[in-house]
Amino acid sequence: MTGTTGNPDPNEPDRPNDAPDPTEPTDPGAESGEDAGVERSGEEHGVPRPAGPDPSKSGEPAKAVPEPVPSWKAILRGLGPTGLGLKIGAPILALLISLGITMILLRMTGADPVSAVQSMVDYGTQQHSIVDIINRATRYYLSAVAVAIGFRMALLNIGVDGQYRLAAFLAAALGGAVSLPAPFGQLLVIVAAVLVGGLWAAIAGVLKVTRGVSEVLSTIMLNAIATGVIAYLLNDKRLAEPRPNSNDVATATIPHSGRVGSLNGFLSTIGIDLPGGVYGLLPLAIVVGIVFWLVINYTRFGFDLKISGLSPSAAQASGVSAKRMVVITMVASGAVAGLIGIPGLLGESYDYSLNFPAGLGFTGITVALLGRNHPAGIALAALLFAFLDQTSDILQEVEVPKEIVGVMQGVVVLTVVIVYELVRRWEIRLQQRSVAAELATGHDLAREAAGSTS
Repeated sequence: MTGTTGNPDPNEPDRPNDAPDPTEPTDPGAESGEDAGVERSGEEHGVPRPAGPDPSKSGEPAKAVPEPVPSWKAILRGLGPTGLGLKIGAPILALLISLGITMILLRMTGADPVSAVQSMVDYGTQQHSIVDIINRATRYYLSAVAVAIGFRMALLNIGVDGQYRLAAFLAAALGGAVSLPAPFGQLLVIVAAVLVGGLWAAIAGVLKVTRGVSEVLSTIMLNAIATGVIAYLLNDKRLAEPRPNSNDVATATIPHSGRVGSLNGFLSTIGIDLPGGVYGLLPLAIVVGIVFWLVINYTRFGFDLKISGLSPSAAQASGVSAKRMVVITMVASGAVAGLIGIPGLLGESYDYSLNFPAGLGFTGITVALLGRNHPAGIALAALLFAFLDQTSDILQEVEVPKEIVGVMQGVVVLTVVIVYELVRRWEIRLQQRSVAAELATGHDLAREAAGSTS
């Protein structure tokens, strides 16, 4: 018969020449085509897929065994335990471990750990410290969200620092040169910062998809270029002017119509009186976090972004251009990065000078990791880092070097990252063992049923 071979066993039906022998293991490497590529990519990147029908259970689908995600992707994407108990227990365990390590470090410096921590708490809960902590946390929060957008696609946008500084500088120069009535003056500065940050980040995205340049290398180089551009333009012969009785130079001062007032008036109406000014653009940071969460978790764009980061081949097979998503993600990350310096620019300094805050982009990386890329977690992490930064000066009064705060921040981040990853792996092993036990039990029952009917 054409296409068949005679079978030596008369009880076994004939099968085509090209059909695989069901008694022999299938070689997964022999798969081909888009569907096979999607499945292999999904397993490689830890995408659990439904198991095929179990022949021992008459076609009843077995549970899907979760595949381990590579650790670096799990850390970047903020993956952690899925069980409610582990979600609560993991951060508590991590904070307790980091607190213990911090106590040991403080003891090694010759200080009393209890009195040092108590001094930090007393100083950090004063009203003027609370205002500074909120303002610092606002900048840290925006920086971390900008980083987290890239992390969701496993992109390392190391260039947030250069993006926000260049955006703040050009927006400040524009705001100081153009006087518009409120709220158009504020909108002009904000939109300019968003556009500059997004366009500067787009360079790294285009280089990655067209020339294969790693976004880590390109964004680091773009940070250096941004620093050079700012240094060139921040000159009294170009876009800056000298400050009276000072060696500092700054852009033209933004007029009153382009400034954003503090939130103290609103806070007073609800019974909260604080000294100093709370940034009026704090609500903008909150809105950015809410929009980030909704877009990532409840929109098609967010799904495409995450699936492109997990497996570009799977995204391509489902009709999503992974290259386009890389560029869009970098632009979105840079656009949010452009907002980092705006609360301080429009609410406090009103110009860009040599003393403008720098390094916020790198702080955002640690805050995003600590907050697990979740808006609520990022907010708590930003407040913690702002608290530690604010209270670092008080440590000198108890004879503790203020640099120990940087060590404390690093210990907290490393501890949380390590504990979350260990708990995540442990939970995956438990799930795999549970599924394996259920499958083994099902096979035994099937054999017993077959024996009883024979």
